Amino acid sequence: MIVILKQHPETEKVNQLLHQLEEWGLSHHYSQGTLTTIIGLIGDTSKVDVDMLQANDIVETVKRVSEPYKAANRKFHPEDTVIDFGNVKIGGGHFGVIAGPCSVETPEQVIAVAKAVKQSGANFLRGGAFKPRTSPYAFQGLRAEGLELLMEARKETGLPIVSEIMSLEHLDLFADVDFIQVGARNMQNFELLKQLGHSGKPILLKRGLANTLEEFLMSAEYIMAGGNENVVLCERGIRTFETMTRNTLDISAIPMLKHLSHLPVIVDPSHATGIPWLVEPLSKAAIAAGADGVMIEVHNDPKKALCDGAQSLTPAQFDDTMKTVKRYMQFEEKIFG
Repeated sequence: MIVILKQHPETEKVNQLLHQLEEWGLSHHYSQGTLTTIIGLIGDTSKVDVDMLQANDIVETVKRVSEPYKAANRKFHPEDTVIDFGNVKIGGGHFGVIAGPCSVETPEQVIAVAKAVKQSGANFLRGGAFKPRTSPYAFQGLRAEGLELLMEARKETGLPIVSEIMSLEHLDLFADVDFIQVGARNMQNFELLKQLGHSGKPILLKRGLANTLEEFLMSAEYIMAGGNENVVLCERGIRTFETMTRNTLDISAIPMLKHLSHLPVIVDPSHATGIPWLVEPLSKAAIAAGADGVMIEVHNDPKKALCDGAQSLTPAQFDDTMKTVKRYMQFEEKIFG
């Protein structure tokens, strides 16, 4: 249920209304926009007296919301959410570029890639320290040491770091990670999502291999229900019958998610197909569809990479891709202002 207030309501009356809602056992999401102020009611609203709410002199209208996700719902929060990292933002017209190796391997490797992607225009450094792999015999990552190497790369370049968490028991190790990634396989690890809801850290949530958009938004809801509203959604391709690519990038998910939710939406074109030369055209498609950023895998020597080298761009290839991304972003800004 959402309560839309009249323009410029008195602060004292707003506080009285919020207090009344709390007495009814409801939590609320207060969103004050430029023209509209909305209170989203979270909890059992089945017994709420709509007529009583409507009679309040600061209330414009009251509407019931049928979607099960409330905090992530654009109806509760009409304006785009912007995730603020200080000098870098994602959402609300701010385009983020996250780049780096699938897996952190050595100090030389991660620092070299970090410097290269920053020079090309990336504003976040990604790198896997804990790696979920299909085979138990594949490289599983450097774990805590990998996180330390990412932090060294951050000192060298100033780029905020992004890395994937796989287990609750590792949460303390991520205290100094700027942006915690929840991978596709953990999208419905609800206990992990609940704890991340209390972390206060920005969360990059990837869509599962075979999950619907509603399930995706409900996973975001788990994080937001804990009080953490700093969530970025990542479309990284879904599993279909097609065998020419590793996954199938669901371009339609971008405008649909942005229609349903106020959260930023980015695209991972590297995992979407597993083919390096497709990264550039899919990045262009993501921009055209309204994405708030891209996440691209870059390795200084993909043939020797310990993880996902086949889908990684070289620094030179990434630089060429970034020139195209910048050109498209300038075109979008020029045309749509």
